[in-house]
Amino acid sequence: MATVLAPADRVILHNVSWKTYEGLLDENIDNCGTRFTYDDGELEIMTTSLGHEHVNRTLADIVRITAQETGRPFVNAGSTTFRQQDKAKGFEPDTCFYFRHAKEVRRKRAIDPFTDPAPELVIEVDISHSSLGRFRIYAAFGVTEIWGYDGERVLFYMLEGQSYREIAESVTLPAMTAVQASAFLAMELDEDDNLAWEHTVREWLRQRPR
Repeated sequence: MATVLAPADRVILHNVSWKTYEGLLDENIDNCGTRFTYDDGELEIMTTSLGHEHVNRTLADIVRITAQETGRPFVNAGSTTFRQQDKAKGFEPDTCFYFRHAKEVRRKRAIDPFTDPAPELVIEVDISHSSLGRFRIYAAFGVTEIWGYDGERVLFYMLEGQSYREIAESVTLPAMTAVQASAFLAMELDEDDNLAWEHTVREWLRQRPR
């Protein structure tokens, strides 16, 4: 069953300098409903809707529950800003996670993209409607895996070289598949009791062959 996704509002600006981009980030540091994506002078500004955030948080819950049930330590770094002037690129994911490097970043107050690793998993809702090619931005930073949502289903992508290919099963959290994540998302959006939904997800994970 397709899930209705309220569209986010987007505007794209051209020939934006790095200084202007950083200034906008500083001015909106406390505005959690706005995302900035920068790629070599092209700037996309997106404001999120309730529907967008509901999908984002549900997918983040699926990641959290899967990591907990499979014994994977993790850090949810939310929509942390990642930017590098030498790459002329910057992004703010809907949500991102660390697993292998969780211990390294757990107590940090800020991420330094020049010395700290990139997040291993990024959630990007409504990725197919972005005005900028976010995949190439994530690839430039070395993000291992993307969970994208296109308004109908969840899609998983894995970094290979400098591009991403679609995969059926998560490489970061091998217990979860894109088909099952889509089913759990649709179930949560139709479920009145989120505790019952979480119990269902946990039971499914516990019953999987190990």
